[in-house]
Amino acid sequence: MPLALFIFLAALAIISSLGVVIQRNPVHSLLALVMTLLVIAVLFIGLGAVTVGFLQAIVYAGAIMVLFLFVIWLLNLQVEERPVGHLALKFFGAIAAAALVAELFLFFAHAHPTLAAKQLAPGYGSLASLASVLFKDYLVAFEATSVLLLVAVVGAVAIARRPGPSEPGASGVKTGAAS
Repeated sequence: MPLALFIFLAALAIISSLGVVIQRNPVHSLLALVMTLLVIAVLFIGLGAVTVGFLQAIVYAGAIMVLFLFVIWLLNLQVEERPVGHLALKFFGAIAAAALVAELFLFFAHAHPTLAAKQLAPGYGSLASLASVLFKDYLVAFEATSVLLLVAVVGAVAIARRPGPSEPGASGVKTGAAS
């Protein structure tokens, strides 16, 4: 992958990931996250890990983001109102962001040029090597993640189905006509 294309895609990933944090609407934030995940998938494909790139696009940008969208809809999240003021917090946040950017440039300035020419092992990014690592070395973590996602979805559905204090049936006493 040409260096200019890599830098462009990396900048696009950083900008879209900032969009995840900056957006006030949760659906817009989710769309920015989808963009970030797709750009990372393109980076994986460009770096030679084609299988990992396609899995990133299919699993994360596809299935997991649809799951997040359903959770947002079930929880009925609204646009967040931002507080006015907090000048000191904004000031220190800007200083911290500038320090991170300076650290990034310092890292690139001291990077050794032979690191970019590193050769990949044969079979890097192939489906067989990915399956071997995923289902041998990280099987417990893989299964724990799937259980965690299942518990999160069940919890979101339980929260969404619970009647509020002002809704009929919240106190356990039936009101209204018989059905």
